[in-house]
Amino acid sequence: MSPVKTISLILAAAVVWLASMSFFVVDETELAIKFRLGEIVKTDYEPGLYFKLPFVNNVRKFDSRILTLDAQPERYLTFEKKNVIVDAFIKWRISDVANYYTTMAGSERNAGLRLSQVIKNGLRDEFGKRTIQEAISGERSQIMNVITAQIEDQANQFGIEVVDVRIKRIELPPEVSGSVYQRMEAERSRVAKDLRSRGAEAAERIRADADRQRTVILAEAYRDAEGLRGEGDARSAEVYASAFTQDAEFYELYRSLNAYKNVFRNEGDVLVLDPTSEFFKYFKNAKGLSQ
Repeated sequence: MSPVKTISLILAAAVVWLASMSFFVVDETELAIKFRLGEIVKTDYEPGLYFKLPFVNNVRKFDSRILTLDAQPERYLTFEKKNVIVDAFIKWRISDVANYYTTMAGSERNAGLRLSQVIKNGLRDEFGKRTIQEAISGERSQIMNVITAQIEDQANQFGIEVVDVRIKRIELPPEVSGSVYQRMEAERSRVAKDLRSRGAEAAERIRADADRQRTVILAEAYRDAEGLRGEGDARSAEVYASAFTQDAEFYELYRSLNAYKNVFRNEGDVLVLDPTSEFFKYFKNAKGLSQ
């Protein structure tokens, strides 16, 4: 290859390299800062292709999307001086890229450390004002709103916008959880025993009432039965009396025959009586007269 061609190729490569160094692309998910000898000259870039002077200008790019900072769980003291473990996270993004670069040196790690410290201070203050019950159930959303407002004021100074602050979970320390569960179990056992005793008392009342009603019903039934039996006996006596008055001799014969039938029902029956007694008078003749 001739020296002229070699020089031409070198010049062409240099031109291509200078051209590549003279342009940069800003993506839709990026924020860009252009420097001139280390001084910020422009930050408001829309997505597209831009020109820069090689060796004079350099460009730094940052993520413009919403980022998540998952803070490490920390212990905080409540109003009753009891420890709780709180796990929270922050949603944030860069709102002023120049301020962000100046205050955080363009480091996402530095921003995370600063935001973590801010949220820890906010959680410490808010949990210190509330009891465990208030923090867990009643005022959890209020705590998040207050901390979000506090962080927003401080984060704006760093060119950061806080989108949201959320508490994932609030737990008791392991050394406390065991005793809490034991107290909960004892309380549930007490409630269960109380319910059982109330149930037993109610069962006894129901059983006693049922026995009383049974006794009353049986007594009323016996009373009614005795009344009906008395009415039947009276009616029977009335019928017998009427029949006796119509034919006393036949009635006496009929009653004697029934007596004989009942007494001599079985072959082995034995009756010891005087043959001349009144019982055997119809054995002698149908008139029941003595011979």
